[in-house]
Amino acid sequence: MTRTASPQVLPLIVDRWSPRAFDGSAVPQADLDVIFEAAGLAASAYNYQPWRFAFAHKGDANFEAFLSALVPFNQSWAKDAGVLVYAVSDEFMRSDKGNNPNHSHSFDTGAAWASAALQAMHMGYHTHGMTGVDFAKAAEVLNLPEGFRVEMAFVIGKQGDVKNLPEMLQEREVVSDRKPVSEIAFAGPFKG
Repeated sequence: MTRTASPQVLPLIVDRWSPRAFDGSAVPQADLDVIFEAAGLAASAYNYQPWRFAFAHKGDANFEAFLSALVPFNQSWAKDAGVLVYAVSDEFMRSDKGNNPNHSHSFDTGAAWASAALQAMHMGYHTHGMTGVDFAKAAEVLNLPEGFRVEMAFVIGKQGDVKNLPEMLQEREVVSDRKPVSEIAFAGPFKG
């Protein structure tokens, strides 16, 4: 299945989707650096750039620990991705005037994640974002500083053979539809 959208929507946005089947191949650090550079170009309130990305390459010293902070269901397929990343946000705007709460830290980090996902797609990789995370364990594994919040995890890699997934996941390995614009955008306030 492919998505349909107005021809004015960038094909990269239309074609992006989140598979679970990955082939286990490495993502070179140079490619990962470009993906994170794209993430860093996202817009943020006051240009504070509250996002941080902690990553582990498959097979490196941190990968298994990072993987262990995902819920078991996500561990079952994320283990085959080339890179596992945790997106973290700084909850405060830190300055010489003190630490002030940053209302949009999560929102801004989400914008950075979206930029990373699109850049990865442009480079021939796929991503899959997850909130199926044991957030307390992730904070421990990441040695998370006070005032930072784990927002989500995502994997990056080359798409693999769907037959390598458990049978129940094979059926779900399809591009999903999206709600029509009429359901997500409207003029004026919410209607009762």
